[in-house]
Amino acid sequence: MVLARLFTAGLTLSIPLVLARVLSLEEYGTYYQLFLIATTLYYVLPFGVVQSLYYFLPRAEEKRPWLGQTLLFMSGAGAVAAALVWGLLGLVANHFGNPALLEHRGTLALYTAFLLGSFPLEISLTSQGRTKQSAIVYLVSDAVRAAAMVVPCLLGAGLHGMMLAVVGFTFLRYVATWVVAPRGTTGPLARAELWRQQLVYAAPFGAAMALAIPQQNAHLYMVAGVVSPALYALYRVGCFQLPVVDLLYTPTSEVLMVRLGELEKQGRLEEGVGAFREAAGKLAFLFLPFAAFLFAAAPEFIGALFGAKFLPAVPIFRVSVVGVVLAILPMDGVLRARGHTRAIFLSYLIKAVVTVPLVWVGVRQFGMMGGVVSWALAELVGKCSLLVRVPAALSTPSLRLRIRDIIPWRELGKASLAAFAAAAAVFVLRLGTEHAWGGLPEGFVWRTLPLAVAGLLFVLGYVGVLYATGVRPLGLLARARRGG
Repeated sequence: MVLARLFTAGLTLSIPLVLARVLSLEEYGTYYQLFLIATTLYYVLPFGVVQSLYYFLPRAEEKRPWLGQTLLFMSGAGAVAAALVWGLLGLVANHFGNPALLEHRGTLALYTAFLLGSFPLEISLTSQGRTKQSAIVYLVSDAVRAAAMVVPCLLGAGLHGMMLAVVGFTFLRYVATWVVAPRGTTGPLARAELWRQQLVYAAPFGAAMALAIPQQNAHLYMVAGVVSPALYALYRVGCFQLPVVDLLYTPTSEVLMVRLGELEKQGRLEEGVGAFREAAGKLAFLFLPFAAFLFAAAPEFIGALFGAKFLPAVPIFRVSVVGVVLAILPMDGVLRARGHTRAIFLSYLIKAVVTVPLVWVGVRQFGMMGGVVSWALAELVGKCSLLVRVPAALSTPSLRLRIRDIIPWRELGKASLAAFAAAAAVFVLRLGTEHAWGGLPEGFVWRTLPLAVAGLLFVLGYVGVLYATGVRPLGLLARARRGG
């Protein structure tokens, strides 16, 4: 399953990189706006019902009702999404100042409907213990999706051809969901009393997503409303996030949750703060250099992946890198493991409240840079609201903790020093080679050469400073593998 997720993450990463090469800036901006609408509905309308299968299916003797209820609900959610797209796309297009969106009204409505309807496919298999089948579905589905999005554009069919292709792809996924998910299960398709249980369980998570997703996307909608599609394309490239953070953060958080549960069961919860500091320390040695390198080598990174026409996105990209740093402390894992889920919901609520004025003022007064800064500030506020709850979650009657007790200060200090020194070396390198890189021939290999050289210099500098401070990187990697 992990290998499947790594492979699919690579495929997902490749899609915007290829499209950036073959679409004009205006089409690329329109592409991002279309999928912003679809993904917002995709994450909000399920209301936590699909995710509830992880809880109910392993405990159920008759699995068919839980699956049937979920499939029916998601089919209805898809119909609602299609109606919203069809009825409101005109208003959204007017807000975005992009009438080209209306050319894709029908295909966007169908795509969103089938996308939602097929949401339960992989989760239904995983929650039944059919992990191998789920991994295969992940691989095949994401490979076909990547082809559906990229091949029409490479063949010259443009955005219209791509939208037709993804409608066909999601329709096939929807059919496969109804065929594959309930196979081998018993019982009726739905039961009213079970549906009530499922909805009650899903409601808190669904409410949290109803707050979190609009909050996270607010700056994207606001910026889209004040700039042209071409400038919006630059903004989205500036907000580009590599999946590396999620691939490392999620398993670390999950392992920490399991560890805290074991410690609590054994009556050794006072050791939980040590487990938290250890997990955060590992992430610090990975995320701080990653963020520092992306900040320092932003021109080389954007130029290599997206092309020179997207270099104006570099300042925005450097601000968005703050999201990597904010992921160092796995606080939500602690709060979930200790049953403090209300604190997580409260953090979503706080972020939603502060996002509205921040985004409104930021975008209106400072344009695209104000949009990304407002997002970063809202994320910082949300993380702080979680941080103040972690000491209480890890405290015991005999051990009362404060914020300063849970922070891995030594690891943060050493990782910060090494990352800062290595980033400074990259800035110095650019000063000495800027004119030399300008004369390189065309082609992908030559375009990535400056990024490769900067990366090599950064790694050597980071590892060298770590050794000087007494940290052995190979030992860190070995401990990270054992822990995650």
